[in-house]
Amino acid sequence: MIKILLVDDHAVVRMGLKVLLNAVPDMEVVGEASEGDEGIKMALDLLPSIVLMDLSMPHGKDGLSATSELKKQLPDTEILILTMHDDEEYLFRAIQAGASGCVLKSAPHQELIDAIKTVCSGNAYLHPAATRRLMDQYLGNLKQDQQDLFQLLSDREKEVLTLIAKGYANKDIGEKLVISVKTVETHKSNLMEKLQMKTRPELVAYALKKGLLGYGI
Repeated sequence: MIKILLVDDHAVVRMGLKVLLNAVPDMEVVGEASEGDEGIKMALDLLPSIVLMDLSMPHGKDGLSATSELKKQLPDTEILILTMHDDEEYLFRAIQAGASGCVLKSAPHQELIDAIKTVCSGNAYLHPAATRRLMDQYLGNLKQDQQDLFQLLSDREKEVLTLIAKGYANKDIGEKLVISVKTVETHKSNLMEKLQMKTRPELVAYALKKGLLGYGI
């Protein structure tokens, strides 16, 4: 049985959630609180499987503060944030506070039920819109990281990378740049470490993406 504690400052919301969740065979609402401090006290007394925590509560502790405090005292109790804010800033703050997920109050009933089961099984839950935004942000950060890594290369390392991508062997690169083969190998090793790559094909693909094949040497 999944024991649920509701923490929300709106009595009507709590009533609706209680009716909905008590109708699910393996779920039971064991308590209700109207603000964060009360929620923490009830959680310590009732030891619920999961706390459904409202994010914005004007009196007492807000949802983020209560989540952070509750996770310190009951680390094994899962916390699922309920919010009206479809904003990644709130999502990040909730996760940092110790929540295992976040559900919009406007979400369909079945999504909330699925989210509770997901979190209680030890997994995290993010509503679909948040998942898409986090993925977009991750990909954007990845792209930015790659751009930043390229800036770590010296002019000579960029020249070596370009010639590698054009198919030149180390000996030919050395002759073209008037440096020893050993120095070429050193530059190659350094640029691979900076770009976090291990193979020549990775370097070639990276150089193509950066448009280095049009870079004349």
